[in-house]
Amino acid sequence: MIAIIDYDAGNIKSVEKALKKLGQEVSITRDAEVILHADKVILPGVGAFGDAMSNLKKYRLDEVIYQVVEKGTPFLGICLGLQLLFEKSEESKGVAGLGILEGEICRIPDCEGLKIPHMGWNSLHLTNDGRLFHGIEEGAYVYFVHSYYLKAKDEAIVKATTEYSTHIHASVEKGNVFACQFHPEKSSDVGMQILKNFVEL
Repeated sequence: MIAIIDYDAGNIKSVEKALKKLGQEVSITRDAEVILHADKVILPGVGAFGDAMSNLKKYRLDEVIYQVVEKGTPFLGICLGLQLLFEKSEESKGVAGLGILEGEICRIPDCEGLKIPHMGWNSLHLTNDGRLFHGIEEGAYVYFVHSYYLKAKDEAIVKATTEYSTHIHASVEKGNVFACQFHPEKSSDVGMQILKNFVEL
């Protein structure tokens, strides 16, 4: 069973729908026991960094996430879920992230001719042999919706990058922790393959 963590952030239903398409049993929940006994755990989300951290703390889900990671359960952060795994974000100064991975979330710099938020399809440059990207071709297109981007401290954990006004770390992996800035559940066949690779870990 795959647990999707419910902390009042948007975009949870589309992740559930994609996983069900892959034949998975899915539970959208904030019940600690359900999350801790799941085979895989996903933290999706669209919204503001500070509000999201506040909600995770309110429901004591930050503690549950630390336990899941400690246990070695495969864990996937999507979009805001990726950002929350890191130490801090320019979007919400003074708010500490989960700090499971080292790095910071920065605002995409203004660039003539490019709109922010970045909404749409961008190609990925694959690097460091990411397990989520087995069977995915170099330059494959995925769907992004974000105004802030990841700068990971350790380049070795970065498995995919993209360019939009700046160099964006689009996906990371460290041990049992995986994360994508883009939305695999909205990225057509490529995204479904990425989710399938996560499900099959």
